[in-house]
Amino acid sequence: MASYLVTGSSRGLGLALIARLATFSKTEVGTIIATARQDNSSQLKEIVDASSGRVQLVKLDVTDALSVQEAVQAVERQLQGKGLDYLINNAGAMDWSPTGIEGMDNLTEMLNVNTTGPHIVSRAFLPLLRKGEKKTVINISTTLGSIAMVDAFRLLPSPAYKISKAALNMLTAQYAKQYANDGFTFLGISPGWLRTDLGSSRADLSVETGAEKVLDIIQQATPKQNGKFLNIHVPGWETREGANQYDGKEIPW
Repeated sequence: MASYLVTGSSRGLGLALIARLATFSKTEVGTIIATARQDNSSQLKEIVDASSGRVQLVKLDVTDALSVQEAVQAVERQLQGKGLDYLINNAGAMDWSPTGIEGMDNLTEMLNVNTTGPHIVSRAFLPLLRKGEKKTVINISTTLGSIAMVDAFRLLPSPAYKISKAALNMLTAQYAKQYANDGFTFLGISPGWLRTDLGSSRADLSVETGAEKVLDIIQQATPKQNGKFLNIHVPGWETREGANQYDGKEIPW
């Protein structure tokens, strides 16, 4: 019975991840910790209420170190002496700068949420992860953070988001290198362009598909993949025209 913690669970991909995890058998998925800055998501509360105690809601603001520490204490109580198996750093924010980098005035904010936040959370939960069997940390990234693919997405006016996700990729690599000998698996995963508030209704994939394919990767992850940046695999999307293909392969940094 593996335990999971997902940040940013009140909406979008985070909510879809919690909903899908709750459908797995208790022998496969045990305690599910849904965290969010606010606890006013009616959809998340419905999942929690219907879970017979398996899904637990914990308040956590990834940009607030005190909030994170309080969340660690709450999760430790809920795990009752057991370790945490999977940490999914999903909480994130996206900017919109019509004039491009010249009009970018929120880089610090994007870095705080998308890069520093996952660092604060990962560092704080390391003791519980060390006690877990899987010791797996997933950073939800994006192909928009790939420097090798910068030309493919040059027209999307979200420079601070791209920069912060590129920094997240390096953060993932740094953690992977430092904790490789301790049995950890740190992965960056791009969930694809999803139909969420962040991704818009014009996106390629439903959020449910994104959650399903992300969990496919997570549940098959091993320490041999430590430090990889992976794409989801959606049959039929492997060779689609345009910037987005979902082929299940490694994404260039």
